Amino acid sequence: MTGVEGAGSRRPGTEPLLLGVRHHGPGSARAVRAALDAARPQVVLIEGPPEADALIPLAADEDMRPPVALLAHAVDDPGRSAFWPLAEFSPEWVAVRWALEHEVPARFIDLPATHTLVWGRGTVTNPEGEAEATDVAEADEADAGDAAEPEMTEAAVRVDPLAVLADAAGYDDPERWWEDVVEHRGLGERDAFAPFGVLEEAMGALREAYGSGGHERDLVREAYMRLQVRAAQREFGGGVAVVCGAWHVPALRQKATVAADRALVRGLPKVKADMTWVPWTYRRLARASGYGAGIDSPGWYGHLFAAPDRPVERWMTKVAGLLRAEDRIVSSAHVIEAVRLAETLAAMRGRPLAGLGETTDAVRAVMCEGSDVPLALVHDRLVVGDVLGEVPEAAPAVPLQRDLARLQRRLRLKPEALERELELDLRKETDTGRSRLLHRLRLLGVAWGEPTVSRGSIGTFRETWRLRWEPELSVRVAEAGVWGTTVLAAATAKAEADATAAQGLAEVTGLAERCLLAELPDALPAVMRILADRAALDTDVGHLAQALPALVRSLRYGDVRGTDTGALTEVAAGLAERIFVGLPPACAALDADAAQEMRGHVDAVHTAVGLLGEAGTPEHGGLRGRWHTVLRVLSARDTVPGVIRGRAVRLLLDDGELTQEEAARLMGLALSPGTAPADAAAWIEGFVGGGGGGGMLLVHDERLLGLVDGWLTRVPAEAFTDVLPLLRRTFSAYEPGVRRTLGELVRRGPGQRGSTQAAGAGIPGFGVGLDAERAAAVEPLVRLLLGLDGSGADESAGLVGVAG
Repeated sequence: MTGVEGAGSRRPGTEPLLLGVRHHGPGSARAVRAALDAARPQVVLIEGPPEADALIPLAADEDMRPPVALLAHAVDDPGRSAFWPLAEFSPEWVAVRWALEHEVPARFIDLPATHTLVWGRGTVTNPEGEAEATDVAEADEADAGDAAEPEMTEAAVRVDPLAVLADAAGYDDPERWWEDVVEHRGLGERDAFAPFGVLEEAMGALREAYGSGGHERDLVREAYMRLQVRAAQREFGGGVAVVCGAWHVPALRQKATVAADRALVRGLPKVKADMTWVPWTYRRLARASGYGAGIDSPGWYGHLFAAPDRPVERWMTKVAGLLRAEDRIVSSAHVIEAVRLAETLAAMRGRPLAGLGETTDAVRAVMCEGSDVPLALVHDRLVVGDVLGEVPEAAPAVPLQRDLARLQRRLRLKPEALERELELDLRKETDTGRSRLLHRLRLLGVAWGEPTVSRGSIGTFRETWRLRWEPELSVRVAEAGVWGTTVLAAATAKAEADATAAQGLAEVTGLAERCLLAELPDALPAVMRILADRAALDTDVGHLAQALPALVRSLRYGDVRGTDTGALTEVAAGLAERIFVGLPPACAALDADAAQEMRGHVDAVHTAVGLLGEAGTPEHGGLRGRWHTVLRVLSARDTVPGVIRGRAVRLLLDDGELTQEEAARLMGLALSPGTAPADAAAWIEGFVGGGGGGGMLLVHDERLLGLVDGWLTRVPAEAFTDVLPLLRRTFSAYEPGVRRTLGELVRRGPGQRGSTQAAGAGIPGFGVGLDAERAAAVEPLVRLLLGLDGSGADESAGLVGVAG
């Protein structure tokens, strides 16, 4: 018995009507609808996974809005998955909709996902935890979504079929060639089947020249499709229409025996797979997003497909509306002139209609005044686009997905493709619920939102999130479904499992913090037990110092979120005590890199101890005094690296535990001629480097500045080049104004320097002494900023003293 035979691509008859298309091509989509209207087939066969046949009726649901994608994933390994995206201008989507509207059966005939998921790698998770489309998703989608037909053929023979045809026609851009010969020509207006006959002839010539590209999967897929076409012919007797990638049409047309085709598909590996519809985005259809089987300009193609007439005029109107919304001056005259320029450019370039290139050039010249900055916005928002599809609630979904959708509706937190910032006030119930959901999803690996720095407030009752929904997050939700049927249950189970599997103490403390943020009361006790056990066994001071800050930060959430942090406070206090004991010996005999790392630990512990004293019980307030004792030991021990000794002195000075005279004495000792220049430079970096107002300290205490300046002038020439990078790193971190003032003070010379009280005479902005009248004038504003209550002479005098 022969395979699919005949030349029925031009006219319907007993042989199947083969409609070869460019996937995601609006011209192909319009041509498919015209051909189906003319042929009126009894069944429509579409390239795609047969497991999706049961999902086809959902395409008629009023809540289904493309772009959407068929998602297949292995039941036992949801991370092994593949997508088949469809936009409103995809020929496959048009074929499905036509069949539903005319009550004609529609079936998918490509190799089942149960084979492709296990044959290739599917969608996997990379080391950074992000989903990426790999062999299966890209190869199958290259046939179900790319203009340059099969990605696997391109990989094998390095040939893009459309690029070959474009080159033969004298074009250097396949996209521009396709626009000229298909999108802008209105093919099929007289003969609905003519475009497909021409495309089949061209692809037949390419297949003769390049074969299958040496890819085994290509041959197997086409054998399976031939078997499905034969089965439909037997069932319906005729009137079979096939919508598939144009690359496959010659293979479906060729003569092949049933036995040969069955031999190719026999014994394929398989895995149990589930399939559903998921929302997709224009951005993920674009090649620029990293999805190799996409198109460059989905927004533009969507416009061409949807515009009933005058596509250039309608496009320019869209562009003008976008630029006006961004407060750019664009008038109707700009639109008219841009249309004229685009049409003129098309005529000069010999194109039948202005394409994306001409409209872009016209927008740049007329509406953007030659600037590429607003043009980039046009490309991002319109040419690519931020459209996010929707699927009906009736679509199959794992229980976790349904619970997530319920929470999204209740919290009025709609997924959107466009990145946006969300400000949350945790004193409000709805915002607290949103924060809780986003933190739980992050714990599950569903990175819908990323926390960012709040611009409006630094208080613990404020959170700022950057949100963007990507289609791959549907896979992450399916993967997380193994942990539970609700977001709360899944996050709780995942937290407990992560705590058990954590390798280091810092991982467990970070997890405890995330449990508090996500409000997982059932997971926190288990995490705390593991944390206490790990802390008791870990003797590395660096590990303990890394773990303490996260624990102490967590204590701040109790007031806002109403979480009991008593157990956490006790563990944090125990960690702090162990750090106090082990830190001095751990700081001895460190090399430069280890010293810098330990200096960071000292800063983190200093901040954590301050917060612990505020958040804990009164006895925990004594931790600060013991910490100050540790800092004094570090500042005076010669075996401790200079950067740590300098930092310890600075922290004691900032806390009021050292007077400026004591700090100057210690600096003088550190910068004495007997100290190695490199060690002295490190001491300076620890004392005035790393931010925190070190530059202003030198500005307001010229004794310290004089010590630094005097030491620097004594550094031998042969050692100066060694310490210069360290000093440059220290002083380059200061604000320009601070550096300028320091330079002015140094320029005056050492003979002019005095104490802090006498410094500044003759320098703009500095007086000989305190101007009490000017200080009192700003007191009300300073009091308001600091939130101080009450008034009185004593308080006023104290504030003026601080100002001085």
